[in-house]
Amino acid sequence: MVWISGSFFNPLTTIVNPSVELESDQSHPTRGYLFIAAATFFWGLSAAMGRAVFTGRLFTGAQALRPIDPVILAQSRTTISVLLLVPILLLMRRPLRVRAAHLWQFFLLGILGLAASNFFYYYAIEKTTVATAIVLQYVAPVWVLFYMVVRRLQQPTMRRVSGVILAVIGCGLAVGGIAAQHNFPWLAISGPRFNPLGVAAAEMAAVSFAFYNVYGQHLLQIYNRWTVLLYSLLGAAVFWLVVNPPWKIAAQHYSGAQWLFLVAFAVTSMLVPFSLYFTALQHLDPTRAIVIACLEPVWAILLTALVLGELVSPLQVAGILVVLLATILVQRPDSKDRGAPPMVIEPIE
Repeated sequence: MVWISGSFFNPLTTIVNPSVELESDQSHPTRGYLFIAAATFFWGLSAAMGRAVFTGRLFTGAQALRPIDPVILAQSRTTISVLLLVPILLLMRRPLRVRAAHLWQFFLLGILGLAASNFFYYYAIEKTTVATAIVLQYVAPVWVLFYMVVRRLQQPTMRRVSGVILAVIGCGLAVGGIAAQHNFPWLAISGPRFNPLGVAAAEMAAVSFAFYNVYGQHLLQIYNRWTVLLYSLLGAAVFWLVVNPPWKIAAQHYSGAQWLFLVAFAVTSMLVPFSLYFTALQHLDPTRAIVIACLEPVWAILLTALVLGELVSPLQVAGILVVLLATILVQRPDSKDRGAPPMVIEPIE
């Protein structure tokens, strides 16, 4: 329980009262910004934790934890979150019923959205760096924009096209594909200095992230965010149960410390930050939340640098900032949309 702006915040309150509609008479924008900043801290922390456990640099006392595979991390994150979230919602007597016709949609959302995005994201963190993985995933709004333009739901305005171009340039800077040179134009395409599989995985995470947002929009119009998240998690958990059944996990002989880490990771990367984020949306509309949500890569890169010593070059920092600017540009509403649905990216990392 945390004291913020003169009132107590309990993460369970958001789960018990999952409505995230903005209420003008009870909204406090400052609280909303603080809640989102706190949520992004935990998401950034989870990226650093994942990198530490992948590289064998997470210590319990004097001994480092044996590295955990990205598949196990993605699987345990969704499965443990479901196992913790369902009893909480039942205990608080929240309605969990959904239409039978929507179950397959939730499962598809969980498999192609949550499971795919989580696995590719953590695989990218393992193979590259936290900075590379998270900045490439942050181009998901560009993929959503492509879909919206193809469907003629939004217009390819100059601002949005500029955002797409900036995203491409920023990604090139962030992954080292564009390097500085002494002569004009001072930047040039360099040879690959990154793990191609890791970069491809990060981009696949962005595509899966985009799919979750596009496909899940109509479900969010029917059910509250916690219900959509819960059943998406359930679909992802069932998928992982088939792909990686319990006896394969048992064969890995994970230690008690490793299981404790997996539980802590599920709580700090899923339940706590989503409680904070959904609470923030009671005080801010999603469009205003976009800018503050860009603190996530800042926290992730800062924590990774402080804890693991993985630094980024000034040129990479510039690339990250360019991608964040592009993310804001392509998501902000435009007067030419003529009543088209707003493009707001929900977090799933």
